Amino acid sequence: MSGDPGVRLPFAGRAEAGVLLGERLSALGLEDPIVLALPRGGVEVAVPVAVRLGGVLDVLVSRKIGHPANPEFGVGAVAEGGEPVFDEGVLARLGLTEEDLAHVVEAERAELARRVEVYRRERRLPAPGGRNVVVVDDGLATGVTARAALRAVGAGRPGRLVLAVPVAAPETARAMRTEADEVVTLATPPDFYAVGQWYRRFDQLGDADVLDLLDTWARARDSV
Repeated sequence: MSGDPGVRLPFAGRAEAGVLLGERLSALGLEDPIVLALPRGGVEVAVPVAVRLGGVLDVLVSRKIGHPANPEFGVGAVAEGGEPVFDEGVLARLGLTEEDLAHVVEAERAELARRVEVYRRERRLPAPGGRNVVVVDDGLATGVTARAALRAVGAGRPGRLVLAVPVAAPETARAMRTEADEVVTLATPPDFYAVGQWYRRFDQLGDADVLDLLDTWARARDSV
């Protein structure tokens, strides 16, 4: 796990954070990496990362599994190609079982499939086998979505699996070290309570924004 005590917070926006993150990642010497962004916010961070590192950029679609009575409260997540991952401690505290969440998982899988169809445009997800893979998001709070994504990618046996985020809750960043070969962060502030607090601009992105960002990367790649 890495962090830079000299990084000034908050970031101006996701794009600035991505530039800084790309510079940090360049020191790892990752040859021809696959950069997988967690939509939607992670895509804006990942574009400058992929431009800096080269390689391939695509999305890895994942969905939070919310509490049945409060969908915004995440108790798990599912990523394409992977199985649902639950926060077992939260489930125990709430008295929930995985079976209680089966209908929520089904609904999130349906939305996941819709987003894959929209974002990927019939492309196949790059095969991670033996490759350097960098999973990028705009921040880590509980980390359950990143955990689901890393396990889905890890099942494909990448050569090196890196999780890269501009900012993370310290305890979450530490926990992610069991899921990735390396966790790269720019900042792990102790008073972390939400990802958005560390960005001056933290707009909510839509499907059209994700497609525009992927097109921006494609143009940058083709101009090299």
